[in-house]
Order: sequence, then C-alpha cells, then structure tokens
Amino acid sequence: MEQAAKNDIVIQTVETKNIMTKSSLPVGGYSVNPYVGCTHGCKYCYASFMKRFTGHTEPWGTFLDVKHWPTIRNPAKYEGQRVVIGSVTDGYLPQEAEFGNTRKLLEQLKYSDAEILICTKSDLVVRDIDLLKEMGEVTVSWSINALDEVFQADMDKAVSIERRLAAMKQIYDAGIRTVCFISPVFPGITDFEAIFQRVKDQCDLVWLENLNLRGGFNQDILDYIADKYPPLLPLYHAIYNKGDRSYFQSLEKQAEQMAKENGCLFVDNELPYGRAEPAHPVIADYFYHEEIRGSGNTGKRKRT
Repeated sequence: MEQAAKNDIVIQTVETKNIMTKSSLPVGGYSVNPYVGCTHGCKYCYASFMKRFTGHTEPWGTFLDVKHWPTIRNPAKYEGQRVVIGSVTDGYLPQEAEFGNTRKLLEQLKYSDAEILICTKSDLVVRDIDLLKEMGEVTVSWSINALDEVFQADMDKAVSIERRLAAMKQIYDAGIRTVCFISPVFPGITDFEAIFQRVKDQCDLVWLENLNLRGGFNQDILDYIADKYPPLLPLYHAIYNKGDRSYFQSLEKQAEQMAKENGCLFVDNELPYGRAEPAHPVIADYFYHEEIRGSGNTGKRKRT
C-alpha cells in the first residue's frame, strides 16, 4: 500500500480480489467502484457511510483509495447483466485522468455484452467516447440538481453545471444513451422545469430523485438552508423532521403534467431504457426509492 497527499487529498493504492460486486441497488445487477472515496465531497452524499467499512478517519471527500484488481478473466459472465459504474464513488473523478482505473475497467468489460450504466458529475467521460461506442448497451448519467453555479459550488467540488451539460451533449451526439439525473431534488431550490427545458434536446431520460437527508449530513444541510435560504427552513423541517411528503407528491404531479405537455412518456419509480426522440425524453421519478426492492427494468437505446 502506497500513500501520498496531493492537493490536500490523501491518496493510496489498495489491492482488491474482485472489482465486481453484486448490487443491492434496484437499477443494477452489479456495482463497480474503481475507487474508494470520492473527492467531489458532496455535502449531501449518502456514500459517506462507506467510511465505516474502510477504516478511514479523514473527512469524506479528502481521501481516495485507488483500487488494483486482477484482470476480469471471463467478462462474458456478465452478459445481459446491468453493471453500474459509480454507485459510491465517481469513476471520472479528476484523479481518473492520472490513474485510468475506469478506462481499464471498460476495456476489460468491452466484450462482455453487459448493460453499462455510468453515473458521474464529470466531463472527463468524453475521453472514452471511442471505447463507449464500441461497447453496445451503454448509458451515461450526469447528476444535476440546479442550473445555479453558485449553489452547485456550495454543494460539491465537481465540474460546473455547464461543463456537465456540454459533456452530455457530446456523448448524446455520439449516439450513446444519456440521462439527466436531477438528483437530489432540493425542495424550493431545484427548478425541475428549467432543467428539463435545458436538457430535453440532448438526453433520453430525465430522472428525478428526492433529497434524502440521513446520517451525519442531515444537520449540515439544514444549517446550510437556514444560512442561505432561511425562508425555506419551515419547508425543510416539515419534510425532514415531520415526514411531510406533500412537496414531492406535488412535484410528481408536476412532472407528469410536464410530460403530457411535451409529448413525453412519464413513468413512476422506474429506470426505463430506450432511445427517445429529440426534445421528448422519458421523464421518470424515483422518489423514496429506498423503499423499493428490486427492479425488472431493462432495455436498450436504439442506435440511429
């Protein structure tokens, strides 16, 4: 194990016996994380719970373990399986430019005929367009919860919203299925309609997920709202301290109505697949997904 500090990030290499992990996520058969930790340091990140299993004492967002794993010898084992890259990290962290773990993983899965779902907040994924185009069933999803760059910078250290949107368009134009993952939806802050209008010509699916405050960051977010958006504090207390779901129920109705007005398919609690017509992406909500167990959603983007 080697350890070094770069730009206040503690980086070390770790050996792992198997990079592929059977997933408990509703959207995936296997979960693959080429790194431990995530240097985006999102204030609301659910993945910070991983510290319990890794032995790290550093604050979340300040450490990164670079995994080394044996070559995947039988990629055909994952044929037809959905493989989610980046469930508790981002495969395209800035450090990926140096270490190349995600690129290596994609090369090993190239002939697997697996359904690849990449979850990211980065534009570095455009580096791998050549490889992604050769892999068949690939989806790239970007998390975007506001068009306000100041709010984004308050929430995470990832690249700007404009860089994410530019990468989405480049990937979409390359014929690769794309998702705008409006996640997490911050009540009173996330403007779903504005984001939809911005991305409808460059993605196949607009997918919404509620802000789920749990763990140590619950109070951090409430303190942030009290400081930066004090008029919204009663709404947040109603949702997160009293269990009031009316805000997200109303948002679900809004999403369904917007789908009708824009000629889009609306689905509830699903991750549908398929190639959408330009300006008519599928709209899906995934509110309170922590209560959902299992998912049979499958499909493919039809190439043109």
